[in-house]
Amino acid sequence: MTRRSCTIYAVGIICATLLVVGFGLVVGQVFRTLMHNRLKKELVLVEGSRVFESWKTPPPPVYMEYFFFNVTNVDEFLGGAKPEVKQVGPYTYREYRYKDNVSMVENGTKVSAYTIKSFVFLREKSVGDPTEDMITTVNIPAWAVMTKLKGSFFKSSLVSMWMNAIGSGIFTTRTVQELLWGYEDPLLVRVSASNPEVEKVFGLMYKKNGSHSGEFVYHTGEQNYMDYGRVATWKGESKLNFWTSDQSNNINGSDGSAFHSLLSKDERIYIFTPDLCRSIYMEFEKDVEVKGIPAYRFTPPRSVLASKEENPANEGFCVSRQECLGTGLLKVSPCRKGAPVVASFPHFHLADSKYVDAIEGMTPQREHHQTYLDLNPTTGVIVRANKRAQVNILISRISGFPKTRGLNETIFPVMFLNESVVIDDVSAARVQKLLLIVTLVSNFPLIIVGLGTIMLIVFIILLARARKQENEVKRIVFTKPLYAASTEDDTSYSPVSDKEKEDPQNGTFIGLTPKADPQA
Repeated sequence: MTRRSCTIYAVGIICATLLVVGFGLVVGQVFRTLMHNRLKKELVLVEGSRVFESWKTPPPPVYMEYFFFNVTNVDEFLGGAKPEVKQVGPYTYREYRYKDNVSMVENGTKVSAYTIKSFVFLREKSVGDPTEDMITTVNIPAWAVMTKLKGSFFKSSLVSMWMNAIGSGIFTTRTVQELLWGYEDPLLVRVSASNPEVEKVFGLMYKKNGSHSGEFVYHTGEQNYMDYGRVATWKGESKLNFWTSDQSNNINGSDGSAFHSLLSKDERIYIFTPDLCRSIYMEFEKDVEVKGIPAYRFTPPRSVLASKEENPANEGFCVSRQECLGTGLLKVSPCRKGAPVVASFPHFHLADSKYVDAIEGMTPQREHHQTYLDLNPTTGVIVRANKRAQVNILISRISGFPKTRGLNETIFPVMFLNESVVIDDVSAARVQKLLLIVTLVSNFPLIIVGLGTIMLIVFIILLARARKQENEVKRIVFTKPLYAASTEDDTSYSPVSDKEKEDPQNGTFIGLTPKADPQA
């Protein structure tokens, strides 16, 4: 066997081996499975893991924007006209958050923590000064007191006289600073004198700067990667007690700060939000890309806040059979000390059109008022998010309060917030590096198949060249005897002279002469 033949056989064997092994690994998804198992083990909430420190202190900056609805026709509205509001904002704050008092519990299978949030005002990202800008809106403390006394004519009449005496109306004008972070309300001061449990100060974000919303206990994800970051208990309870059904009182999903890896487009993402006193879910909408990182966009569908007629599963969120609102609204009074607070998406996005039509100035737009999460499906990392919610007050005619005599039941918007975050450049670079490693390792069998394909091409080229050279050799072998016979017939050998000359170096000289014709 020649060297050329050995080379061809060697290339053929290597080619076949690479292709067989490569296709076997591709079909079996061996490297992909190994990489995914490695991710499941590393992305856990335990000391020393890849994500633990960033979970405790998230590096990307979070911004909280507040938009208020300034009422421009109070007198006309009290006279029966349609209310008109004008959006004012944003008033932007940098939100700093971190996990405090972090400790492993239940033999390290769970971790408990308090999420501390603090806010710092950013003038350059705001439309004005919150200490100076005035907003006219519904008087939330007054409506909370009036609603609490509904059904008691004597108490209602007494409080109505108090309101007249101190000049407390059903609308109020306050600075943005007061509405957000608190002010001493004269009616609450009067009520607290006889009921010490009533707080004298009211603010939409009162006591929420530098505070937490209770202790959370999370699953670490070590036992099951799908449980990574999932809330086990809140304030020591595994279920809520605000709603009228077990399903509605379930605490499902994470707190919105962590999601398991290897996400699917078909799954629902559950998030428990203390602000709404319930869990909500999100569904896949579309593929997006943020800073070069691929992501799935999840967003709450209409069914999350749909009416019980549209989504029977939501019947448990009705405060009572008589207090069941339409699609797009959630009455959260059970966890707001009975205050008539109603949550919705901004500008009643995804709500029944009647709520939009009832207020002049409502213009729901998906791109500005949608809540969404952009999650990298491989790691579960949040690359971009916008949490948007609107605070409304349910106002209506209340017996014993003459000022409400001309009112019909209305969901009145007060303000909405937009809590947003985009992954920072350093974190994005780390995620991109991790995704590159995952891609290379997962696709290593394809590299083997590629090398096998190259070797196959080389093998075919070598085989073709060998076949071509073999054909040339055969052609020479077949043509040489014909040439030799012709020469022998036409040529004779004879000595150069009569006497043969001996040459000691070159031997005998022989001459070639044409053959003589015997007939000549």
